[in-house]
This record gives sequence, C-alpha cells and structure tokens, in this order.
Amino acid sequence: MKKLLIILIAGTSLFACTTTDRALYSWYDTEDATYQYTKRGTEDLLNNAMAQYELVINKQNGTRMVPPPGINAEYGFLLCKAGKKEQGITLLKEEMRLYPESQKYISRIINQLTK
Repeated sequence: MKKLLIILIAGTSLFACTTTDRALYSWYDTEDATYQYTKRGTEDLLNNAMAQYELVINKQNGTRMVPPPGINAEYGFLLCKAGKKEQGITLLKEEMRLYPESQKYISRIINQLTK
C-alpha cells in the first residue's frame, strides 16, 4: 500500500510538471520586420512590417488565439502614420478591447491623433 501511494504521488508530480508545446502567442517574424523598418525606414520595409503585423493579427496559432499585447496598437499607429487614420484608430480601439489595462495609454494616443 505504501509503495502504491509513493508511485501515485511520483506519477502525479511528473504530470504536473509537463508543459504544452504551443506558445501563448504567435509572433511570426514581426520583431525582425519592425527592426529592419525602424533601422532603414524604406517603403518596402514598411510594407513588409505591415504584412507581418497583419499575419500576427489575422492568423494567431497561440493558445490564447488573440494577437499579443501591443500588436494592434503598434500596427494601428503605423497605419495612422501611413495616412490610413480610420483603420489605425480602429486597431487602437481593438487593443483597448482586448487589453483593458491599456485603455489609459491608448486613449491618449487616440485623442492626439484625432485633434
């Protein structure tokens, strides 16, 4: 009986320590694309960065199945800078909806963009 209890506790401990293979969010190549655009600032690199943001937003494979924190805000701000203000503000509002803790900061950005 004592051996069975030890085996049961050991087995439970092993299963409790396992992790899932899937990440919380899918980032794809967003970091590199954003870095390259920030470093060089060309139109082609801007388009590449925007394509990566769209991929992260529209094709989430992470366990949460929503874009990572800040992605909608970053992409929305880029869209506003590129002259697509309405789409950008929509994404900024989506950031506040998904992550309510960002509301204070994002609402200030929206107020500055709409002045």
